[in-house]
Amino acid sequence: MSNLVELKVGLHCDECIKKILKAIKKIHDIETYDVDTQLNKVTVTGNVTTEQVITVIHKIGKTATNWDDEERQLQQQF
Repeated sequence: MSNLVELKVGLHCDECIKKILKAIKKIHDIETYDVDTQLNKVTVTGNVTTEQVITVIHKIGKTATNWDDEERQLQQQF
C-alpha cells in the first residue's frame, strides 16, 4: 500500500537539500519523492510512514514536521 507523506522541512541552502535528498533516497520502499524549495515542503510516497521519514530527517540534524499540522497552525492564526 502506498502512503503519501508531506512534511515541512527547513530547506535553507543547496547543501541542506542535498543532505535531505540523500537521506530520503536511503529509505526502503519509497516510490517517489519531491522537494519544493519555495514551500519548504518534502513529499514522499511509498510504503513508509510519516514517522519514518521524520526520523530519517532528524538523524541528519534537520527539523521536520507534518505538513498538515503546519497548515492547521497557520489557519488558526487567521
